[in-house]
Amino acid sequence: MKKIILILSVALSCSLSAEPEGKAVFEKYCWGCHHQTAMAFGPPFNEIAKKRSLEEIQAYITDPESMYKAFGYKRTAMTKLTLTDKEREVVAKYILTYKGK
Repeated sequence: MKKIILILSVALSCSLSAEPEGKAVFEKYCWGCHHQTAMAFGPPFNEIAKKRSLEEIQAYITDPESMYKAFGYKRTAMTKLTLTDKEREVVAKYILTYKGK
């Protein structure tokens, strides 16, 4: 029982600590085209979060052209970003915090 509580506590603290980092990455790289809940040049995070998994969001950031083709879109307007693995993970997790908004 203690192990389960410890694991849940660590998981919760990791997810909460990623949010401020993810917001900082968003503000640096994504804000020009995406907003959290309103349409901008690209779709808002709440729309992305409802449709995509953590892995799909990270793949879009890494290689937007391949992901657009994989999902059957005609084109991609998103530029390929060069983020560290950590930046890509925290911004993807930040996007997913908007799933229910």
